[in-house]
Amino acid sequence: MTTPSADDEARPADAGRAPAPDEAPLPGEAQDPDTAEGAAVEAEKAAAAAEAAALEAEHAATRAEDAFATAQTLAPETATPATSNGGQPLLRLVGIGKNFGPVRALVGVDLDVPIGQVTAIVGDNGAGKSTLIKTIAGIWQQDHGELIWQGHPVRIHSPKGATDLGIATVYQDLALCDNLDIVQNMFLGREPVKFFQLDEVSMETAAKRTLADLHVVTVRSVRQLVGSLSGGQRQAVAVAKAVLRQAKLVIMDEPTAALGVTQTRVVLDLIRRLKSQDIAVIVISHNLTDVLAVADRIAVLYLGRLVAVGPMSQFDSQSIVDLMTTGSSKRITAAAAEQS
Repeated sequence: MTTPSADDEARPADAGRAPAPDEAPLPGEAQDPDTAEGAAVEAEKAAAAAEAAALEAEHAATRAEDAFATAQTLAPETATPATSNGGQPLLRLVGIGKNFGPVRALVGVDLDVPIGQVTAIVGDNGAGKSTLIKTIAGIWQQDHGELIWQGHPVRIHSPKGATDLGIATVYQDLALCDNLDIVQNMFLGREPVKFFQLDEVSMETAAKRTLADLHVVTVRSVRQLVGSLSGGQRQAVAVAKAVLRQAKLVIMDEPTAALGVTQTRVVLDLIRRLKSQDIAVIVISHNLTDVLAVADRIAVLYLGRLVAVGPMSQFDSQSIVDLMTTGSSKRITAAAAEQS
């Protein structure tokens, strides 16, 4: 066995061994210039990437804030009127269907109700007119289709829900109390209270102002009993009640039925006043003379189906009668052919 010499003992243990390439220098030791420069470049790249990520996160937060603000603007309670958002209708019916057992009262009804216009819905008995307006008014819920109110789908479960949206219905019987005066009828169920008592002064003032805005001048006093009013005056009170509740859509079911010539003129003028106040009106009527006098648009129902809808200028009394009784009209077909 060879004995190590003194020189071998004095030689360092790692002498003659090449340093590992990946071995990091100890603290305090000088680094290779190329290695230091590469590390600096990598650190600069990492800083730039972090800055870009922070900038992207800031942009994403800004987009989220804008989206939230837009959603708040388009909420149903603050939606803009139909006249200021590209002509969007106030109410849109899409594929509305209603069944009563095996009876199909409404089938695929599509109808737009623009703001500030009078839309007449006509049809023979059993055509589905009453079913349609009661569906809009929340008395019945549709089995098929969708109601879109001011651009937002809604489901109306009750008449109160319709009223809360701004839909008021004036039925043929008017739903007025003959034993109460005009003020009491207009505020029935929503009387303002002041100091634990009915605020009679504010109610009377609001009733007078609403009737004046509708140009109702035939009523002697707002404290007159409704039972003493004529048919036209009662219609005026019922419509004023709807306007007082800030209705955006007023539905009138046979508003001129059983009225005389003078009273009919009062009611038709009342409908025009509603239109001038940018209130949408739906009129259900069998009297085509009245329909032609006030309607901007007409929709014809036949056996639960909407067979025609369009501006009043596209129809005449004969074509409307044809559509109501047979579901079609050669006059409309011929007119469309001439236009094409």
